[in-house]
Amino acid sequence: MVAIAPTDTEIIVIGSGTGGLTCAAMLARYGFEVVVCESHSIAGGAAHGFERDGFSFDSGPSLYSGLSYSPSANPLRQVLDAIGEKLPCITYDTWGCCLPEGDFDTSVGASQFGEVLARLRGAEAVAEWQQLQRIMEPYAKAAIALPSLALRFDLGAVFTLGQFAPAFLQSAGDAIALSGPFSKIMDKNVKDPFVRNWLDLLCFLLSGLPADGTIAAEVAFMFADWYRPNAVLDYPIGGSAALVNALVRGLERHGGRLLLNSHVAEVLVENNRAAGVRLRSGKIIRSHKAVVSNASVWDTLKLLPETSFPQRFRQQRQATPECDSFMHLHLGIDAAGVRSDLACHYIFVKDWEMGVSAPQNVVLVSIPSLLDPDLAPSGKHVIHAYTPGNEPYDLWQKLDRTSEEYKQQKQVRAEVMWEALERIIPNIRSRAEVTLVGTPLTHERFLRRHRGSYGPGIRAGSGLFPGPTTPLAGLFSCGDSTFPGIGLPAVAASGAIAANTIAPLYKHLQLIREVIN
Repeated sequence: MVAIAPTDTEIIVIGSGTGGLTCAAMLARYGFEVVVCESHSIAGGAAHGFERDGFSFDSGPSLYSGLSYSPSANPLRQVLDAIGEKLPCITYDTWGCCLPEGDFDTSVGASQFGEVLARLRGAEAVAEWQQLQRIMEPYAKAAIALPSLALRFDLGAVFTLGQFAPAFLQSAGDAIALSGPFSKIMDKNVKDPFVRNWLDLLCFLLSGLPADGTIAAEVAFMFADWYRPNAVLDYPIGGSAALVNALVRGLERHGGRLLLNSHVAEVLVENNRAAGVRLRSGKIIRSHKAVVSNASVWDTLKLLPETSFPQRFRQQRQATPECDSFMHLHLGIDAAGVRSDLACHYIFVKDWEMGVSAPQNVVLVSIPSLLDPDLAPSGKHVIHAYTPGNEPYDLWQKLDRTSEEYKQQKQVRAEVMWEALERIIPNIRSRAEVTLVGTPLTHERFLRRHRGSYGPGIRAGSGLFPGPTTPLAGLFSCGDSTFPGIGLPAVAASGAIAANTIAPLYKHLQLIREVIN
């Protein structure tokens, strides 16, 4: 049955990415009448799942942590708790590395990486890493001292954050240091070349930028979650689609509505206020209270009349720097005879000297059917390899997707992913039964991403992600173009913050007491 769009509601959320769904589900939980307008035929944005010939693929993120237990510092788990949703996960602790130094397995947890360093670099590097862990302990405490579920962008924050004043005051000095780039901490305490490269790589995977562009708070949060005793990683049973489904269930259980195939063509502005949206079909939905855009900063600007924002504000937002895009290789393979000691995830680096953000230098590989066999037919595996935010859009922007030139370039630019996979499964090309190659143009078309971008490339120390409010009354933003930025935990936090800012203070305080305290 196709959902019929209403003619009016209290709040409209544009886009059902993780930020939009968390915002909408939280608003519905607060008691608002909420409608989510999604352009695609399925929900989830960059984190959706899809099926081909019996194989269930993750379109984007595949590495999760902090989802399998509560209370958790992960904002996404906090939102799921707030909307009353379970998310069964499989836990594991090991992933594989295919680096210039060789192939090896490593794991989350307090000590195992030290064993890797001892083999690769010797006792001095181990001592340096252990010292860094000690240095990061207070920063990690500071990073999680204020739950994102308590944040809002108005004066009410004095009261919501005041609930956590003792913990925050104990770490206030460390929290100030977390606002700068992680490289300031790294440069002071890490000299070993491999350790520096490793930290640069982790920063790039977190934010799309190396250590000198990644805010220290993100790395501190990672140390709090990954490098603690008995740490584990999580994989939702059913893949990223299960996470999306949990958020949609929470939205709908609290009375919200999701409209698929409902492309927003324009935000209506009346009397200097966001008053609703016009869909591409011509349908108009009016909002009595707010419109929240989960689209990127660039795509949001396209939805608004030129005069809706001050010109200087529009120019500043339009000039937001952007991360590069992705190449994707989705495979369904015959797993007969494949070695039994595969890890679920692998990180491939071609050459440290090129820099972690250099095009085609880093490849991530996920084989989630190792953890959840139901993602693939019996005796098969599902694989997702991708170049994470390092594929230049400029190489693709003039190509016609139906042209032979485009098809040939897809094969050429996918070669680095095949190269990485052959380090893991040597005869993988002959095993492939389903092969799907995605490009920046795929990102742009199916995910509605400006230039196929991973998101804003705002460097720590040179700019800040804006909050959810805008100069236009009734218009709010969430997602990776708003604070705290890129990544699933970050966009979940942004959705919760936008919802909290719209919600009455007394309802926000009540939620904090029920969910966090």
